[in-house]
Amino acid sequence: MLGDSFSQLAVPLLVLDATGSIATAGLLTGASGVASVVAGLFAGVVVDRFDRRALLVGADVARMLLLAAAPLVWWLAPTPPIWPLFVLLPLAAAIGMVFQVAAVTAVRGLVDGPELTRANGRLYAGTALAAVAGPALAGAVSGWWGPAGALAVDAASFGVSGALLTLVRLPARSAAPAGPAGRAGPWTEFLAGARFLWRHRVLRPLTALLTVFLLFTYGMDDVVVYHLKHGLHQPDGTVGLVLAAGAAGTVTGSLVVARLRRRFGFGACWIGATAATGGAVAALASTRRPAEVGALVAVYFGCLGVGGICSLSLRQEVTPEHLLGRVTAAFWTIHFSLGGIGAAAFTWLAQRHGAPVTFVVAGAGGVAVAVAALGTAVRRAGPAAGHPIG
Repeated sequence: MLGDSFSQLAVPLLVLDATGSIATAGLLTGASGVASVVAGLFAGVVVDRFDRRALLVGADVARMLLLAAAPLVWWLAPTPPIWPLFVLLPLAAAIGMVFQVAAVTAVRGLVDGPELTRANGRLYAGTALAAVAGPALAGAVSGWWGPAGALAVDAASFGVSGALLTLVRLPARSAAPAGPAGRAGPWTEFLAGARFLWRHRVLRPLTALLTVFLLFTYGMDDVVVYHLKHGLHQPDGTVGLVLAAGAAGTVTGSLVVARLRRRFGFGACWIGATAATGGAVAALASTRRPAEVGALVAVYFGCLGVGGICSLSLRQEVTPEHLLGRVTAAFWTIHFSLGGIGAAAFTWLAQRHGAPVTFVVAGAGGVAVAVAALGTAVRRAGPAAGHPIG
């Protein structure tokens, strides 16, 4: 994650250096996103069929080679072409999706059920810290060695990660049940994950609620930046401080989520965090000072982390081992299906009618999701949220 922060800065700078076009950078981001979603359709099948540690190490090695090729082209070609980036980066994004699904399943093999929430919280906190430190380091490296040098550092980080993952020992996995399902094609196997989500008494409503919730929240980062820049007329440095406050909120939420879930149970913890997230977004409409925005953004990201870690841990706890990869991939595919629509709609609304109106609408939607959850099995879910199939 720390290495990825280098690419987030280096790739747009490389494209701008070569073409001067921000639209081309956006097209490259979109191509990588499409590759990731397409890979997600089958990542779960791959993860459930093959050795997960080998997949994790192999994915790191593959991404190291792909990302190392880009700076080599940049350094060796007299006039660096842009097209290799449209091949290398989408391939790396697709392999990254396989890595993410495998990582989720690997955590379940390393940590006992009661400790999953705590483990996920620590991983989430580490990601947030990397998101804070990474851009600053990436900016320094890019200033010394150029954007291609920053991309080379990201490539090297995958090599380090792969080497460290060879030290991890995952326990033997339980075999999948014998029968016709074992001979099914990739598409049928992918649908096995979706069927499990549909049949589970808690995961079914939870998946639907989270998908709608993402519709209201996916573009909020951009709207917050727009509010600070165009509504409150703040400099870039202040925007960075506000986003750092959000990262601090994420770390805090990640470290307290296990205690909250143990005390209040899954249902109360998830619904409360979701309602607080929506309330924080709605309250942003009345902010007039950067300090107020920073405090609410910290609450927003902290509660978002609590809800997200709870739902991830629940899926890991109740899903059979042989289905975990497919259930994870199916959930992510469904969950993010409306995210792009929400981001486009709410950024347009902010541009047309202002950020305060956008915050009120999005916040009300988030609170409505929490209220709707009160009428589902999510409300009655305790610490372990019941049996695998309801």
